[in-house]
Amino acid sequence: MRSRPFSVLLMMLMLAAPGLTEQEDVVPGAPTFKEGDIITLENVNSLKPFLPKEFWVNRDFFFYEGMELMVGPFNRSYSPPPEYHAATERFRGEPRIGPENSLENYTAGQPFPMEEIDCAADPQAGTKIIWNFDYQWSGTGGAAEYYYSYWDRGEELPLFYEGTARSVILSHRVEKPYLDEHDGDVFRAELRKQAFGIEINQPFDARGIALMTYRYKSADKPQAEAKNDDTWVYVPALRRVRRISTAQRTDAVSGTDFTMDDLRSFSGIIPQYEWECLGEFDIIAPMNSKILAYPYSKDINFGPYGVSYASDNWEMRKAVKIRFTPRNSDHPYDHKDIYLDKETLTALYSFAYDRTNELWKIIWHNHRFSEDHPEWYPGWPEIPNPNDLRVVGDMIVNVQTGTGNRIDFWDASGSPLASQGRIRRYIDVGRLTKGR
Repeated sequence: MRSRPFSVLLMMLMLAAPGLTEQEDVVPGAPTFKEGDIITLENVNSLKPFLPKEFWVNRDFFFYEGMELMVGPFNRSYSPPPEYHAATERFRGEPRIGPENSLENYTAGQPFPMEEIDCAADPQAGTKIIWNFDYQWSGTGGAAEYYYSYWDRGEELPLFYEGTARSVILSHRVEKPYLDEHDGDVFRAELRKQAFGIEINQPFDARGIALMTYRYKSADKPQAEAKNDDTWVYVPALRRVRRISTAQRTDAVSGTDFTMDDLRSFSGIIPQYEWECLGEFDIIAPMNSKILAYPYSKDINFGPYGVSYASDNWEMRKAVKIRFTPRNSDHPYDHKDIYLDKETLTALYSFAYDRTNELWKIIWHNHRFSEDHPEWYPGWPEIPNPNDLRVVGDMIVNVQTGTGNRIDFWDASGSPLASQGRIRRYIDVGRLTKGR
């Protein structure tokens, strides 16, 4: 069996004008555009003050002749549901930062209410914000069909994967029955934070591969106490399940530009990094997509490089910028800067720098809001209105090589499985071989 599917499975575990001029950073000021405007290549300079400098300098990847960027609402509310806010209030003041940026005494909700964080004066602000990101509202997990594609200077290469994926949050849930019965856990004495499963349907040589991974609560602890993820993969050619290591999360995957920790801009282990808050900014970004790409359609134009959301809905947002610096000297990044939406904590942009402190990768995302399409993302008895601003597309661009990757999953929903019994069956590793 060729090694390619194994590597891509690791990546999927985590399941992109005129004159290039520098600017120091995003600067404040009144926009010259308004809601309802269409931004084309001819007037794209109006966006410059509201884009990260790294994005603007490399805008030829993203802005192109024929683009029609639709300006949406300014700072529309995408506030999480009342149940998430109630959990935040119920446990307000209890969570704290422990040794090595670990998280202690957390139960549910937002660990550190954003309105209480002083980015300029609190030396722990960056760490608190990344824990808020880690425990942002995201429904009960996620379920989606995905399409992964690889691009080389505008050409889509034969390396692609299609399949289905589902994650199930197993602890720190905000639904009242779980909080009252198990302190937020789905099952009594639960040790896992979440489980994530994936199946590959295409291409032919990878069809039938299935995977299950667990992330543990102890990942929130200092490194000496943390347990690495456990991952199992069913390999059809071997007709058996193999356990694989996910300890090394920062290697490039299968010759692509992704590492396991790059999805969602960051999906790593927080105590393995140092964190700082670099300020708050007014940012324009893809926020509530009007496009329905895969699995609804595979023919959407994502620009000449295949990594652009330029012809979609963009909105002005309040963003907070944080930076991680790896503790591990073998890490491929010197640092990564991440722009997070201040209200929802969803990632907007991130910029990874190599060990020579040169910009290496740009990662950005698109989103959909559950309440605009309840037929796609319905509520459930404990959460009748999910109010979930959900990531539905990830892009990464290697600015040093001109290559890029795109993962489309526009149908991603956070609605739950129908019962605890179905949750148990889905997350059971034995399910990987049943019926095969």
